[in-house]
Amino acid sequence: MAGILVTGAAGFIGAAVVRALAARGERVIAVDAAPVGRFEVAGSVVAAQCDLAEWPRLLDLLASEKPAAVIHCAAVVGVVNSVRAPLGTMRVNVEGSLNLIEAMRIAGIRRLIHMSSEETYGAFEAGTIAEDHPQRPLMAYGISKLAVEQLARSYRRLHGIETVNLRTSWVYGPGLPRLRVPRIFLEAALRGEDCHLAGGAGLAVDHTYIDDAVAGILGALDCAAHPFDAYNIGSGEATSLGDMVKIIREMVPDARISVGSGPYHHGDVGGVKVPGVAKGALDVSRAGRVFGYRPRFDIRLGLAAYFEALRRDARDRASATT
Repeated sequence: MAGILVTGAAGFIGAAVVRALAARGERVIAVDAAPVGRFEVAGSVVAAQCDLAEWPRLLDLLASEKPAAVIHCAAVVGVVNSVRAPLGTMRVNVEGSLNLIEAMRIAGIRRLIHMSSEETYGAFEAGTIAEDHPQRPLMAYGISKLAVEQLARSYRRLHGIETVNLRTSWVYGPGLPRLRVPRIFLEAALRGEDCHLAGGAGLAVDHTYIDDAVAGILGALDCAAHPFDAYNIGSGEATSLGDMVKIIREMVPDARISVGSGPYHHGDVGGVKVPGVAKGALDVSRAGRVFGYRPRFDIRLGLAAYFEALRRDARDRASATT
């Protein structure tokens, strides 16, 4: 049967990967716990609803489809979500991933591209970090992703299943489902609304545009032989939230957005503020050397592209109601 199986295919990154694979003529098995019927419009895409905890269904799917590789995007994503539901995070991210890798072993599938995270590093010890930075995650989300990396390494040693871990950072762009920066700033600017964050102006993060994340995933997939099992996929530069606000104000001079100088918090869970940690840029040179990854979107290009997509969607919705 061949083709590429994508988990989390109804999610932000997963859906973008499915579209990119289909656009280049690949047969894609789009898998998600949520309905994925919208992909049935593409002739090369097979939609399959499956929770990774549904062991019989998952095993049957992999054994019948026999994909050449699996791109694993399914996860409970984000620090706040993992604090709000730590048991659910571990069930989906760790147990679900273990089910997937075990099903791959039984079905004889030998390549997995796993979407990991910069959260596995914990607090950055430098302004720019490479893949050899210590992995000391502090929250359930990063802990779950590191657990999957380690479980996959054991399967490689025992069963020869190759797992490539791609550590992305704050991926953004059209379709971003979570209400976080830069979405909240850009939507407020578009609507002429106020948006103020109490703190975080000095937090510098590698904000990665969705097209660059997808390019990194496909580059890793296409690489015939990987000398490493982990790669940073990002923009290669860090932008503070304060500078992000300045850039958006340059794009939209009347934007009423701001960020305070206090500490950054991911959000509030049950009255407890979830603190951020030191971030920075991801050194992406390893991915560049091995499979030619070159990010195309710096923060200005990415924000401009995202804002234009939001503006276009707003125009389309307005036209549909008239």
